[in-house]
Amino acid sequence: MSKEIVTDLRKKMTSAFDAVHKDFSGLRTGRASPNLLESIMVDAYGNKMHINQVGNINVPEPRLLTVQVWDAGLAPAVEKAIRDAGLGLNPSAAGNVIRVPLPELSEERRKELVKVAGKYAEQGRISIRNIRRDGMDQVKVLEKDSHVSEDESHRLSDEIQKVTDEFIKKVDEALTQKEKEIMQV
Repeated sequence: MSKEIVTDLRKKMTSAFDAVHKDFSGLRTGRASPNLLESIMVDAYGNKMHINQVGNINVPEPRLLTVQVWDAGLAPAVEKAIRDAGLGLNPSAAGNVIRVPLPELSEERRKELVKVAGKYAEQGRISIRNIRRDGMDQVKVLEKDSHVSEDESHRLSDEIQKVTDEFIKKVDEALTQKEKEIMQV
């Protein structure tokens, strides 16, 4: 029972870390990455669809993304969605291929992106600490109901704290890496 609690918490913390990593991948750095466009929603066929459901995203050059739209009739909608996404991108369509050049980031914009990355990391840390709190509550209930001894309860609490520290450290390392990536000129 006690091993199951730690295993379950580890899975939940992994999910929280993955969410932070996904948030980081959407932040623009100096290099082109398909992840930059993946969260964009396009009005297609009367529904909102992710951009990767209406075309292929490619990186032909370090500072250029292309979207090969499968249905040429959707090209204007995809172009509009990219322009309106608030990423500061200016796409241009040529048939069913949309070229998205990535402009140089200004120093000011880089600092803003570092702050956004910091907010994402803090949200991840908060999620991980909330998962820890839930785990500690489970251990207290088990001890109260006499399912585990007091010593076992302390051992479990220490183990939960070690797992929490491990994941907080992973988030901090990912943030440091992302900050370096963003500030690299």
